[in-house]
Amino acid sequence: MTGATGLLGANVVRALLEAGYAVRAAVRPTSNRIPIEGLPVETSVLNLEEPASVAESMAGCQAVVHAAAANWIGRSGRGWMERVNVRGTETVCRAASEAGIRRMVHVSSVDTLGIRTREHPADEECRPNLEHLRCPYIDTKRAAEEVVLRYVAAGLPAVIVNPTLLLGPWDTRPTSGRMILEIARGRALLAPGGGNSFLDVRDAATGIVAALERGKVGRRYILGGENLTYREAWRRVARIVGRRGPLGTAPAAGTWLVGQATAVWGWLSGEEPVVNPVTVAMGELPHYFDSARARSELDFPETNFELAVSDAWRWFKEHGYVR
Repeated sequence: MTGATGLLGANVVRALLEAGYAVRAAVRPTSNRIPIEGLPVETSVLNLEEPASVAESMAGCQAVVHAAAANWIGRSGRGWMERVNVRGTETVCRAASEAGIRRMVHVSSVDTLGIRTREHPADEECRPNLEHLRCPYIDTKRAAEEVVLRYVAAGLPAVIVNPTLLLGPWDTRPTSGRMILEIARGRALLAPGGGNSFLDVRDAATGIVAALERGKVGRRYILGGENLTYREAWRRVARIVGRRGPLGTAPAAGTWLVGQATAVWGWLSGEEPVVNPVTVAMGELPHYFDSARARSELDFPETNFELAVSDAWRWFKEHGYVR
């Protein structure tokens, strides 16, 4: 498995072990291995930009879960993401084909799909419509899917999964769990105007194991959770962490000004901040998704939002992220 030390990867490793699989975790030399320490897994050093290391990591395996990716929501880093997300996926697919892998799951993102409304959430057939964001992450993850589908046409037995926003334990960086920490620090006075599909990372891991076992080759599966506005989600998070929730929803004009200010700051500092025009714009979008296909074909579970947040919060406190 690639990406084994990330939020999703660490939970997929645990789900695979629980399902009885022998797991080889392919990790970068600089990866923080705390998420898989003490687990009965074999490890190998992997660099997606070095085909030989990919082939060596895959030797003797029967299945591959490719979850490694370069992830940054903004407008910087296009070259890095093309090397890792696109050419790296090409390298994994080529090695899997040459090794005679019996099954591969490629972990993509719902950002490669289009969006609709809360009343009519997007499904796997929704055409992309986020090109206006000019976000390298979205562009390269979509291109990586095209690579996988090209290899599927040539005989690679691969399945694609598209997870939504993940919450839960083992978020070491942290990534999406930053939302919980910021609310706990009292920094969530006004919520963005959009919404998202909030998914327990352990449910995502369960869905990936199911896709590995019985997903249809060449098929996409949205792995989504509860569709909530950010205001709804933040208020529920605030109750769990013992903070006051957002006072309301930020006006669209105000968030636009924040986006422009962060763009200027990034230009002056030479480094794009976490809050930037792309993240601000995405916060206003209706990121709602329908997981009916995964529920029908993979028995994908319904996420308990409160449980996901509570367990993530407990993990952050136990590992020193909270004073």
